[in-house]
Amino acid sequence: MALKASNPTTTKTWEKLQAHFETIKSTHLKDLFSTDAKRADDLTVKWEDFYADFSKNRITTETVDLLVELANELDLKDAISKYFEGDIINATEGRAVLHTALRAPEDAEVFVDGENVIPGIHEVKRKIETFTNAVVNGDHKGHTGKAITDVVNIGIGGSDLGPAMVVDSLQYYKNQLETHFVSNVDGDHYQEIIKNLNPETTLFVIVSKTFTTQETLSNANSIRAWFLKSLPQEAVAKHFVAVSTNIESVKGFGIAEENIFPMKDWVGGRFSLWSAVGLSISLALGYKHFESLLDGAHKMDTHFKTADFNENIPVIAALLTVWYNNFFQAESEAIIPYTQYLNQFATYLQQGIMESNGKSVDRDGQKVNYQTGTLIWGEPGTNSQHAFFQLIHQGTKLIPTDFIGYVESLYGNKDHHNKLMSNYFAQTEALMNGKTEAEVLTEFEGSTLSEEAIKTLAPFKIFDGNKPTTSLLIQKLTPESLGKLIAMYEHKIFVQGILWNVYSYDQFGVELGKQLAKSILKELEEDDIKANHDASTESLLAFFKKNC
Repeated sequence: MALKASNPTTTKTWEKLQAHFETIKSTHLKDLFSTDAKRADDLTVKWEDFYADFSKNRITTETVDLLVELANELDLKDAISKYFEGDIINATEGRAVLHTALRAPEDAEVFVDGENVIPGIHEVKRKIETFTNAVVNGDHKGHTGKAITDVVNIGIGGSDLGPAMVVDSLQYYKNQLETHFVSNVDGDHYQEIIKNLNPETTLFVIVSKTFTTQETLSNANSIRAWFLKSLPQEAVAKHFVAVSTNIESVKGFGIAEENIFPMKDWVGGRFSLWSAVGLSISLALGYKHFESLLDGAHKMDTHFKTADFNENIPVIAALLTVWYNNFFQAESEAIIPYTQYLNQFATYLQQGIMESNGKSVDRDGQKVNYQTGTLIWGEPGTNSQHAFFQLIHQGTKLIPTDFIGYVESLYGNKDHHNKLMSNYFAQTEALMNGKTEAEVLTEFEGSTLSEEAIKTLAPFKIFDGNKPTTSLLIQKLTPESLGKLIAMYEHKIFVQGILWNVYSYDQFGVELGKQLAKSILKELEEDDIKANHDASTESLLAFFKKNC
């Protein structure tokens, strides 16, 4: 059964929210705290090892209640049921959306076309476990009898971003295998990766659902050609494995059928790290840590399915995006993890969020008359404080910001961790409070500057404050807690799509450029082919062909 379609701006609750917005839009966060002693407690959700503080957002408990009312009016609860139960919620492609099933326990039941998909999922997981253990323990050897030392993941989009982010984020837990990722069709990229590799001790994981993705196959074929300069064709079977649904094409590449790890069409690319696409994660961290990652995600799934919306971390996070995007007209959100381990996290979420909800057509096929997807960006703190925080503090744009911090560091360096976390806490407080003119003038007391100089300089040191932030404090970065965190944002994406009345799980917007690239490639490779282009593209092509 398809998702219900309803323009959110025509609902009764939207009208209430608009009226509420007019009464609260100019209220300063400092005043909200000064008039409500329970505010921090009332707007914080404590769940397992997560402490989610929403109180530094420009909301009241009434705002949350109205946003929850909107979710109920748009039948979010029914949508959540369809999401988890295998209904065809990716209606434009006729598919279920079941990355949640990939981390469900073995005794669960999820049906697609009358078949319980859970046994098949766990069969693939056992295959991943067996293969991982064989490679990590040295039992799976290369063609010349040497143990594998390096793993190269060849993919793009979700077949690269998810595994690469997780392996980088959890490098503290890595085993002895060196892991590399090739994604860009730029030949310089793969050349840089392979130049220091020994083909006798390297395993290549080709990840392509259809085994037709241009970038992935170009890289795979070029790397295979490099590989075959040192080893015979039959060695491919020992050094190349694939994650794909296209068994015949994979076998044609030279990969042994037992080294093909299948996936289903109800696994979207940007949500696929939980599937066999996560093989490189399992190889890099060991299967037990991969399993812990999935277990954490499943715990967040359960929280999302069962918690009341007022106490539901992904739901509240999504409702806040709607609040800022559609009422305050804030166009972007920053994600700032206070750990260098998560340096790829915002990049990973850019695909998940912007590819999912960057839509301008609603579920009825009509152009929307309201804003949908937000721009996502960010870098780890404290680096980001020395890069773009000036814009967040004193710029003209309202940028709601997620701060992600950890109570414990992994290596236990308390001195450094206290300095790191003092910035985490200080930045959210500074963004909220700002600095008044009176406070600035007080700081000048005892200064040698003249009164005129102080008067001139003071406006530049004033901070308006009232900048919204969400503080997510997690006990420790572990495979399980990272699984929870990723799943939290996945469910946030889902809720946003439901409320904005868009289909979050197709991505037709990326296809047009791919189609044009194929025709232009023929022009670049064959002189007698010429297509009609606009004047700018014609000029660029002529310059490129003349000078390349």
